Amino acid sequence: MSVFSQNKKAYFDYTIEETLEAGLVLQGTEVKSIRQGRANLKDSYVIIKEKEAFLINCHISPYTHGNRMNHEPLRTRKLLLNYKEIVSMEGKASQKGYSLIPLKLYLKGPYIKLSVGLGKGKRVYEKREAIKEKEAKREIERALRH
Repeated sequence: MSVFSQNKKAYFDYTIEETLEAGLVLQGTEVKSIRQGRANLKDSYVIIKEKEAFLINCHISPYTHGNRMNHEPLRTRKLLLNYKEIVSMEGKASQKGYSLIPLKLYLKGPYIKLSVGLGKGKRVYEKREAIKEKEAKREIERALRH
């Protein structure tokens, strides 16, 4: 499984409680561009509208060898999920403080998949505590090495 793009900021800004694998409806030039590693999940999010899930604000650069039929970089892309998955995620995401965040874009077999996480936003003091924990772990590992 090769990962093309990862949303590293999502784990810092949110506590991810659940993850879900979704397919994407893509155009041919988008697939080629993603395989070149030219996708960016930063600032993107998932929205559920009329029992369908959509990926909003995901930037996939235009394919370098594409012609005039090249895709729009920031277009809205539909996610392929089962109806039950959409309904359950919609119910959980509608609670206060919860969001659907794209975590990583990867290849599984011949298909490009998107990992979507149900996350609750962290507050500033929670982010500071997470940084302190990481620094403490690093110091412990350094001490154990020496």
